[in-house]
Amino acid sequence: MGVVNVTPDSFSDGGRFFEEAAAVAHARRLIADGAEILDIGGESTRPGAEPVDAAAELARVLPVVRAVRAGEAIPISVDTAKPEVARAAVAAGATIWNDITALRGAPDSASVAAELGCEVILMHMQGEPRTMQESPRYEEVVSEVRDFLLERAEAAVAAGVRRERLLLDPGIGFGKRLEHNLALLRALPELVSSGFPVVLGVSRKRFIAAVDPAAGSAGDRLGGSLSAALLGAGAGAAVLRVHDVRETVQALAVRAAIAQDPA
Repeated sequence: MGVVNVTPDSFSDGGRFFEEAAAVAHARRLIADGAEILDIGGESTRPGAEPVDAAAELARVLPVVRAVRAGEAIPISVDTAKPEVARAAVAAGATIWNDITALRGAPDSASVAAELGCEVILMHMQGEPRTMQESPRYEEVVSEVRDFLLERAEAAVAAGVRRERLLLDPGIGFGKRLEHNLALLRALPELVSSGFPVVLGVSRKRFIAAVDPAAGSAGDRLGGSLSAALLGAGAGAAVLRVHDVRETVQALAVRAAIAQDPA
């Protein structure tokens, strides 16, 4: 899953793809590099980010979704917490709703997801982007994240979302300290064994800089991103959400070639 941030304040690219033409060109480049899904978002969810209203988010996202859909058959995910944005994006050609609030962003989120009939990614986040890294606390992070995601999956099914349309994301870096992120990555097989496909987003995350303080900027975290992505693939993650598509595809190809039995 290649990331297209149509925001002026993205942590990963500093707003390089905020303009529509730049975002569409970037999306096409990610497809050429081997992306199998595009994740298009118009609201930054970096730590400390301020929310934007639906009108601004729609103005950013919809032209890019339409332009990509006009020329490409690739599945498109819309990264939003707002059901009105999800509805409009699906009408424009998106096929997946990626929701960092796990359908808690609005009272009608679950019913809209059921109405749309698209795939839905439910993510765990403690708090909200503006404050989530101020003081994240857990008694036992692995079981708490797993139980939350399974509860949200059941709530979605109860609202009418088809079980086979749901994917789960442990939310690496969303309201979690280094030790929480590492524990979740070590225990990823537990979430995979839940029976739902798992989406893993570790690309350029700040926890990499906590391991390697020299990786202060997002662009310095490729090595750590690839390491965590390969671990995720080995643990059974179904989708890797990444910024560096070509490098990740290459790393996965080499991993597969090494694992292949010549006999």
